[in-house]
Amino acid sequence: MFSRDYRDIVGGLILVLLGLAFSGYAITQYDLGTLRRMGPGMFPAMLGAAMALLGVLQVIPALMRRGQMPEVRIFSPIFVLSGCAAFALTLTSFGLLPAVAALTIVSSLAELEIRPWRLGLLVVALCLIAWLVFGIGFGLNLPMYRWPF
Repeated sequence: MFSRDYRDIVGGLILVLLGLAFSGYAITQYDLGTLRRMGPGMFPAMLGAAMALLGVLQVIPALMRRGQMPEVRIFSPIFVLSGCAAFALTLTSFGLLPAVAALTIVSSLAELEIRPWRLGLLVVALCLIAWLVFGIGFGLNLPMYRWPF
């Protein structure tokens, strides 16, 4: 048990630093314009400032509560990155829906306890959402499924 919640403190400080870096870059490299006639740097500068503010709002309560030692599992990020790789490898050969299914199944291996019914429902729901958004909504010229053999 830690005397402070260092996990949230570090996460909030990272948000503050990234927000200030993005905001500072936007302010120095782009024209901000005015509030009536916003320039290309106004939106990224405001997003960076909002990100920094949210980081501060995360750090303040974390200073006042006790924290626990975070559980570190090295295989979780490996499975999530492998899911992204599976998506990239199957998208052009098999289409969008099998790629979404591969991404979901491989990334679900990051959990300690896999529930087949929930995983099946998640795969079906995400494939349906991908088809509705990208196939019907955006009308992308991307095959939904393809059998290359």
